[in-house]
Amino acid sequence: EPYMLARNLPGVVVLVDKNRVKAGTHAIRRFGCDTLVLDDGFQYLPLKGRLNLVLVDKTNPFGNGYLLPRGILREPVKHLRRASYVFLTKSNGQRDPELEDLIQRHNPGVDVIECAHRPQYLQRVGVEERRPLGHLQKRRIGAFSGIATPESFEHFLRELGAELVTTQRFLDHYRFTAEDLAETFNEARTAGAEFLVTTEKDAVRLDEKQSFPLPLYYLRMEIELIRGAKDFQEAVSRICFPETGSRAPMPLAK
Repeated sequence: EPYMLARNLPGVVVLVDKNRVKAGTHAIRRFGCDTLVLDDGFQYLPLKGRLNLVLVDKTNPFGNGYLLPRGILREPVKHLRRASYVFLTKSNGQRDPELEDLIQRHNPGVDVIECAHRPQYLQRVGVEERRPLGHLQKRRIGAFSGIATPESFEHFLRELGAELVTTQRFLDHYRFTAEDLAETFNEARTAGAEFLVTTEKDAVRLDEKQSFPLPLYYLRMEIELIRGAKDFQEAVSRICFPETGSRAPMPLAK
């Protein structure tokens, strides 16, 4: 995942360290960084963030309401009160008044920004070959992933017209072995798959120089803001320009 971030964010320093204070100090002293963005920083108490951005999966906001390991939550829902902005991810575009009311009860007046994952294209792993999404239409494919919610990935493929003849689901952040891949490709080929598709997060954990028995692509996804674009621009301004809290209008990616 850090490699994927670095590849997609040229010019941005990406550091990995269990000690975030140490990593942040290194980023400032070695690279001259003036803004630090932490992944999963909401629970990292040794560093006090100026802004807390909380992402809530709209398809499964709080699971069964319990903390790990009984549930999926890392903190109680009431800790939403510490959020500066709340992002509702994986939205289908329809408002969810009940969810929004719950967020407002814990953090009255907080800005809620709604966004959706949008498939963009297929990128072949290890090869400079890009295919449009129409390449999936009426094609028999195999799908495999090692992410937290493989159902959403598979749903996108089916929505794009693919017939999934095999699906393999591994644990989140799973490191594939040669045996895993051999079994996955053999099963797909036996089932008549024309090619396989995985996620970009999984693709970066593969050896791009490796040859595969069938073509292998990853589904490139991007985030589209559905609601709250102005609030998002304000959030970016507050992070990058804390002295003024504003800047010239910034073009937003669609």
